[in-house]
Amino acid sequence: MNALNFNENGVKVEDAVKVLLHGLGEDINREGIRKTPFRVAKALREATKGYKQKVNDVVHGAVFPEAGLESGSGQAGGAGGLVTVRDLDLFSYCESCLLPFQVQCHVGYVPSGQRVVGLSKLSRVADIFAKRLQAPQRLADEICTALQHGIKPTGVAVVLRCLHIHFPKFESALPDTSHQEWVKILVTSGSGVFEEEKADIWTDFLRLLNFRGISKENSHPGVPHQSWCPSQSCNKLEQSNSAMTNAVISILKSLGEDPLRKELVGTPCRFLKWLMNFRNSNLEMKLNGFLRSRINKPSPCAKVGDTEDLICSELSLPFWSQCEHHLLPFQGVVHIGYFSSDGLNAVGRSVLQSVVHFYGFKLQVQERLTRQIAETTSSLLGEDIMVVVEASHTCMISRGIEKFGSSTATIAVLGRFSSDPAARAEFLQSLPNFCSA
Repeated sequence: MNALNFNENGVKVEDAVKVLLHGLGEDINREGIRKTPFRVAKALREATKGYKQKVNDVVHGAVFPEAGLESGSGQAGGAGGLVTVRDLDLFSYCESCLLPFQVQCHVGYVPSGQRVVGLSKLSRVADIFAKRLQAPQRLADEICTALQHGIKPTGVAVVLRCLHIHFPKFESALPDTSHQEWVKILVTSGSGVFEEEKADIWTDFLRLLNFRGISKENSHPGVPHQSWCPSQSCNKLEQSNSAMTNAVISILKSLGEDPLRKELVGTPCRFLKWLMNFRNSNLEMKLNGFLRSRINKPSPCAKVGDTEDLICSELSLPFWSQCEHHLLPFQGVVHIGYFSSDGLNAVGRSVLQSVVHFYGFKLQVQERLTRQIAETTSSLLGEDIMVVVEASHTCMISRGIEKFGSSTATIAVLGRFSSDPAARAEFLQSLPNFCSA
């Protein structure tokens, strides 16, 4: 794709994003939103650059002769054995819902014809196919086939561990706190000597991965491309916004995809089903309803210094939100600390969860979310409040540092917490270890 088409398609994506923001009830000139169309277009361009890359360009010139490699099985000893590259962190966009998913990739091959390939090229080939709209099994198959054709080994094995963000029960007044945050699946693909699933060479390869918790028994070869995506369990929009639907279709076309491809036909509807949960709507009546039904409930408390008040806490309140900079989801937990003379939560955990829910389900940034929760809970629990928000951002880990398990933490303090280091330390010490996946 030449530079002119690149720019033209970028403008089309930006225009489409403006339509989506308008449909969400947002002011596209608001600070924080103004550059969102450009950021989304840039992110999608980077995330789908694999469409413009060719495996031959990566592999060509990277295959080297290596003495001792024999034609045939390549298992004759010495350098002729299995070559494995493990723990490649990749990210791709789910073709069913247009949300990113994480991929941990393991690649193995058996050299033949006295040929080996530079090890970094295995990662680059895998990344070419990850940087396209994908499904786990097809991604594994495409990596496997490309390497088989590119370096002509005796066989190639690919194992992918994929994690897709789970969809909370948006229809509920309070989020479901029992579900898993991630949908996980393991898929495999093999060629040549790896075509037979029960071949001994598979045993050798998987034994090199077993200490990472991977085994053939919990893999899912041939998994249908959409069965793992949570969007498949969502009902269709009752009334589809034609302008927003057309905007998503325009984005697909600008990426070089065919919106009529059978795997993509329902994608605009499913993406909008997710996105519309974060529209700029007013949920304050629901929040007020909770405030009228206050309850007393004991909370974990600890004395601090010589003060008669106790530091109490409500920990690990889950939340979901959508980054207003890239229109990508982030989720995590909220911890709230406050002072109480009797060690009781005067409003109840459910009310605090409703506050988190209220500020979470909209276009947000984590810093603002933290401050808003602190300011609102101070009117419920007293002016001495400390809020810690821990979250995983798909925009950060897929576009930034690209490392699994990365997370962010933000803090807001009011009242005594802002001037009492001992109180802050006591509360922070009580927080559970945060795990993003």
